[in-house]
Amino acid sequence: MLKLDPTRKQEAINKYYDFLNKKGSWISHGAKILSEPIFPHGLSGIFISGGATIGRNCVIFQQVTIGSNTLSDSSSQGAPTIGDNVYIGAGAKIIGKVTVGNNVRIGANAVVVTDVPDNSVVVMNKPRIIRKENMDNKFYNIVNGVYGYHIDGKFFPVDK
Repeated sequence: MLKLDPTRKQEAINKYYDFLNKKGSWISHGAKILSEPIFPHGLSGIFISGGATIGRNCVIFQQVTIGSNTLSDSSSQGAPTIGDNVYIGAGAKIIGKVTVGNNVRIGANAVVVTDVPDNSVVVMNKPRIIRKENMDNKFYNIVNGVYGYHIDGKFFPVDK
């Protein structure tokens, strides 16, 4: 293993985090990653906390969070341990001191807060569809102190 003096080590860590910041990501240098993970869509939005352990041959898609639970009164305080050959779909969240076994698939947008045994698949429930009439899906915000909405790239002020 390459040994660096403390100043050069800190410089390398700073450059590493600058690179990740440009990708909108955070992969702690304190995370234990047993082999190079596969990022099919790059590093966009990936978060891996410092206490996490990730096994060999893991596939991690965009917007995945592998995060620690730092709440002192929580029963799942700590960081996830991910096994070998785990496939983590886009937007999945694995939070707290949970163990994800080997050969597991975690579906897109799944939220994992309990242990997952080997050779399992984790998916979310089927979404509910709620029909409504006349929904206003305009994006409202304040531009130069004026409240309004946007349509076709134009801003339209609204009188309150």
